[in-house]
Amino acid sequence: MTSTTAGQLGGVSKEKGSSFALKLGYALLYMVLIVVAALQLFPLVWLLFFSLKSNQEVFNLPPLSLPTNPRWENYSKVWSAGNIDTYFLNSVWITVVATALTVVLGSLVTYAITRMKWKGSSLVLGLFMVAMMIPVHSTLIPLFSMFNKAGLIDHPLSLILTYVAFNMPITIMILLGFYYALPREVEEAAVIDGCSVNRMFFRIVLPMTGSVIATTSIINMIYNWNEFIFVNTFISSDSYKTLTVGVQNFIGQYTTDWGAIGATLMISILPILIAFLFLSDRIVEGMAAGSVKG
Repeated sequence: MTSTTAGQLGGVSKEKGSSFALKLGYALLYMVLIVVAALQLFPLVWLLFFSLKSNQEVFNLPPLSLPTNPRWENYSKVWSAGNIDTYFLNSVWITVVATALTVVLGSLVTYAITRMKWKGSSLVLGLFMVAMMIPVHSTLIPLFSMFNKAGLIDHPLSLILTYVAFNMPITIMILLGFYYALPREVEEAAVIDGCSVNRMFFRIVLPMTGSVIATTSIINMIYNWNEFIFVNTFISSDSYKTLTVGVQNFIGQYTTDWGAIGATLMISILPILIAFLFLSDRIVEGMAAGSVKG
């Protein structure tokens, strides 16, 4: 056997070895991902089974056991008798309004900081970044006093204003990298054509930031939808409460309807899951695009 033939055989064996190692690596990776996915889905499966059980089954059966008689009436019970339909609609419109205001105002601030030259832009950006370090709990008493004097206690506007204020810093931080990477040639061409600043922002810049807006929107939606402290502090009327506070309706002094609580929690999780499934591609795209400064 010549040295050339031996070299060729050696190259083929190396290629087979590397191909086998690559397949083995992919197999191990998929196994790890499957385990991680199962761990992520475990709380949802447990909550689904929990919501279909009676109080006796909750305490007497294993956590992942199927209910002997699935109590689907728990969902109809919480939706009608538990006033969850009102809480659900309140959560939806408050979340949508607060998220829309935060994204629009955050985009305007970020555009002014990154695309315009004016004194104090660095100071304004610094103030927004410092606001991220303020603990939420430390603002409850000052906010309650301020809203009480303004007549906004037990009013949805107190929640909307609070959500917008606390979500603005993280929204601006996510938008910064994306706005820095936007090409200025498009704006320069628009200015040459006589486009005003307002029109350029709403007609040109804002549509170009669709992916990062999806990212900030889902982050804001998750925070606004799951928020409990401000709702429990500022809102007392049932007509303005949201789902996070409405769960307390099924906790009594002597008895607690655990199945109804599980059904309420399942209803509160579904909108966020659906929104994430529809926007997941845009979220990943926005985070990747905004992570590199052009």
